[in-house]
Order: sequence, then C-alpha cells, then structure tokens
Amino acid sequence: MLVLSVSLLAAQNDDAQAPAATTKPSADYSGMYSFLQEGEFVQVTVEDQGHVTGFVSRFGDLDSDKGMFLDQFFKQGKLDGNKLTFTTDTVHGVWFDFKGTIDRGSGKNTAEEAYYVIKGTLTMYSTGADKKTSAKNREVAFKSFPQDVTPAPQKRD
Repeated sequence: MLVLSVSLLAAQNDDAQAPAATTKPSADYSGMYSFLQEGEFVQVTVEDQGHVTGFVSRFGDLDSDKGMFLDQFFKQGKLDGNKLTFTTDTVHGVWFDFKGTIDRGSGKNTAEEAYYVIKGTLTMYSTGADKKTSAKNREVAFKSFPQDVTPAPQKRD
C-alpha cells in the first residue's frame, strides 16, 4: 500500500511538471448517460471547439411505435465550459431540446455510475395528427454510465 501511495505521488509530481495535456477536460464528458426511463440513454460526444454530437435512444410512446427503440440524433449541440445544449431530429412527430450543465456527480471514478451528471431542462415537443405542436418541460438529471477501465499497457525498459 505504501509503495502504491508513493508511486501515485510521484506520478502526480510528474504530471504537475508535464506540459498541458492536448485533450481538453470537456472531452471527458463524452459518453453514455441515462435518459428518462430504464433502458433509455443519451450518447454525448464532445468534439473540437465545443461542438457536440450524439443521439437519444428511447422507447416509442405512440401506438404505432410503443416499445420500439427510436434513435434521435442531435440536429445541433454545443458545450460552452460546462453548459450543454442540444436539439434532436424529429422522429414520429417528437423532438427534444435540452439546456443545462454537465458537472461531477457522486461517482468516485469513471468506472462508477454518475461520475458526471447532466442536469437541466428537457423540453419534449410533439406534433399531433391535427398538426398542432405541444411542449412539455421537465427538470432532469442524467447520470453517466460506468466506463470500462482498461489499465494502460506497461512500458518496457
């Protein structure tokens, strides 16, 4: 245990003296997060200059698609610091608009659920057969799924 602690401290000191990493911290936000119901999720991918791509994978609500998985890709998405916004494409008359933040959650590391949490207002728009559009707002918190943690290969001397 003592050897491990000393190794970690040495690595931290090396990191402090190393030049800044080439990846931005916001890239860590990329991953899968829970969505509205068990089994549904949102995939978020942070790209250069805060551009965000991804999709929502959810169960259909209509009689014609009830229980079927529907994927709704982001039409637009942006991350500015920790502020996240996205709008999905319309599928079967439904689309989503999100405005909120991504912050650290209760997970102790990326291998645990809720290392990051997306919180904010999700608006679900739906257009009925009568061509009228309705909107429903709800406050949400989407927890990151645990990420597989594979140890880095050890360097050989």
